[in-house]
Amino acid sequence: MSSPRLVFLPGLACDERLWAAQMPIVPPELRPLVTDVHTRHTRVDSMAEVLLREHDGPLLLCGASMGGMLAMEAARRAPDRIVGLALLGTNAGPETPEMFELRTSAIELFERGQARQVIEANAHIAFHPRQAADAPLLQRYVDMVLDAGADQLIAQNRAVMHRPDARIHLPTLACPVLVMCGDGDALTPPECSREIVSLVPQAQFVMVPECGHMLTMEKPSLVNDALLRWLQRIVA
Repeated sequence: MSSPRLVFLPGLACDERLWAAQMPIVPPELRPLVTDVHTRHTRVDSMAEVLLREHDGPLLLCGASMGGMLAMEAARRAPDRIVGLALLGTNAGPETPEMFELRTSAIELFERGQARQVIEANAHIAFHPRQAADAPLLQRYVDMVLDAGADQLIAQNRAVMHRPDARIHLPTLACPVLVMCGDGDALTPPECSREIVSLVPQAQFVMVPECGHMLTMEKPSLVNDALLRWLQRIVA
């Protein structure tokens, strides 16, 4: 079997900047890349299908938030090709009625041209209070999300709203799975990660202290340490 390739999957309205602290620490033989498939398709299942078509051979998938949902769907479709999953701050279950309603309201505001107001007013929720007080860090996140644009905010929120229920197939995963979340994640609370761990036979759970939803930006060193241990377990 050829060497696996590591693909990073960004979260909603995020891009390669989300993984800026992780790309440099990946062993070059894994040929790391950040996919943008989530910007080119409107459903999680179609994103996964195209991801698998665009990248041949065995894959290591590292996804954050919506990227984790996409990674789980890719593993469902091609379990023989996925040699490892890292799932950061994500949720295996379907959208709840409460979140469906919140996203619907946000989409209406995005459609009315109020993306900046919505994102700037709520960006702090994605961070632990300690990091939310870091104005430059918060601004980097706001800039990244606003750069995605209203159309992507709308399309990607709709994709998440209609995501498949990954819990059905998680018990069949045979590859090593790293599950990581921030202890102060208000968007994808730790119980979402604990549910994944309870379903996956080979799951390793890492709780990141004093961290919110944006793990890779808030606690890059701790995230990198966990990712390297995960990679060494698979490719040693």
